[in-house]
Formats: sequence, structure tokens, C-alpha cells
Amino acid sequence: MNDIDFEIITREEKYLATIKEIRLRNFSNNLPFLILSDKLPEGQAYREFSDGHIELQEIFAVGSKYSFKVLKILTTQAADKIRRENGLL
Repeated sequence: MNDIDFEIITREEKYLATIKEIRLRNFSNNLPFLILSDKLPEGQAYREFSDGHIELQEIFAVGSKYSFKVLKILTTQAADKIRRENGLL
């Protein structure tokens, strides 16, 4: 492993640690955590809640506010897969 590889790995680890910290902070404040994915169509995202469930939602602007429409509530297995894919497990 060269210095550049080490730096990239270190930055990725710091990034993931920061994301996990924000996620836990949201949950402790009873707020959902937004999980963006380039695998989803534009305007869709996952929202994870402190009770462990994840919803697939459509997000759209209404004036200056954002609204959300629940498209699907993921099964436990599907939610774990999303967490794994995003380094949250």
C-alpha cells in the first residue's frame, strides 16, 4: 500500500465515522436519517428511523418547503441490506 492508498482509506474511514455520528445524533433527537443512493431514481431517498425501520420516500418541493411521500416500507432484511451497502452496520 502506498501513501496515496493509505490517505484514501483514512479519509473514507473518517467520512464513515462522521456519517455514523450524525446518524446517531439524529436518532437521539428523534429525527430520521436520510440515506441517499445513486441506485434510486432522482427525487427518491431512504429515511431510516430510530426504531430501525426504513422507508423509501419520494421527496419533492412545494414552494419553499419539502414534502415526502412514502412509497414503501422496507422489510427488515431489505433495510439491513441498505445499511450494509452504505456502511451503517
